[in-house]
Amino acid sequence: MLLDTASLYFRAYFGVPDSVKAPDGTPVNAVRGLLDFIDRLVRDHRPDRLVACMDADWRPQWRVDLIPTYKAHRVAAEHAGAPDEEEVPDTLSPQVPVIEDVLDALGIARVGVAGYEADDVIGTFTGRARGPVDIVTGDRDLYQLVDDARGVRVLYPLKGVGTLQLTDEAVLRGKYGVDGRGYADLALLRGDPSDGLPGVAGIGEKTAAKLLAEFGDLAGIMAAAADPAAKLTPSQRRRLTEARPYLAVAPKVVRVAEDVPLPDVDTALPRAPHDPAALEDLAERWGLGGSLQRLLGTLSS
Repeated sequence: MLLDTASLYFRAYFGVPDSVKAPDGTPVNAVRGLLDFIDRLVRDHRPDRLVACMDADWRPQWRVDLIPTYKAHRVAAEHAGAPDEEEVPDTLSPQVPVIEDVLDALGIARVGVAGYEADDVIGTFTGRARGPVDIVTGDRDLYQLVDDARGVRVLYPLKGVGTLQLTDEAVLRGKYGVDGRGYADLALLRGDPSDGLPGVAGIGEKTAAKLLAEFGDLAGIMAAAADPAAKLTPSQRRRLTEARPYLAVAPKVVRVAEDVPLPDVDTALPRAPHDPAALEDLAERWGLGGSLQRLLGTLSS
């Protein structure tokens, strides 16, 4: 089981009231909400391996170099020349180091790699996996990894993590008309304002799905655009041709990397805390209470 950790703690932050606080009054709603998420996921799905995948770089420069608008609207206002930082609610930012410390004390593998997003870490772990993989994320970009033949599916939270959409190829075909491999091409054709991807003007999700069904993949669509005999409307041909510069670089931006240099970590689901003393101190300082105790009970069962 691979967790898109930031996606989950953002959901926890907005799903759990900020009245959930540590003894010193600091909000810990994201921390406790994430622990509750992990507890529910482990209880319901019983993974034998678990990795909390992190965004070591939420907006990698190599992606920005290819598409400068990539996630540009999410950049927090900073002084000129300062590194980009993602705009995050003020009371969430201080909770992230606490989440990291708790995961480490529990012994849950936590992996982020410089220069890569969590999606890339997930893509690389998925490619190397020898058995089925459940990816837990609220980010549809990772639908591109769904692969029935390899047992790779996405658990997409609809409400908390108690209600999950178990996303396999049948779900993708029903919703989008593509399988996992086709989803990235669909996404880059239609664009994604949340990621700053412009897409191809005039080609929305339904048209993109029809083009992929007709021509197979992005390469097939672009070959058709260059072929006067291909069945494209004049408008589609013109717009695809005009979008060639974008479409030449978009696949590298949209598709997750599968060659991330992963560290050598123990991904086995811990049965007991890695550092009980540190965990006890964290529990007391941050008032983690029942959320942590429930998870410890689930891990040990």
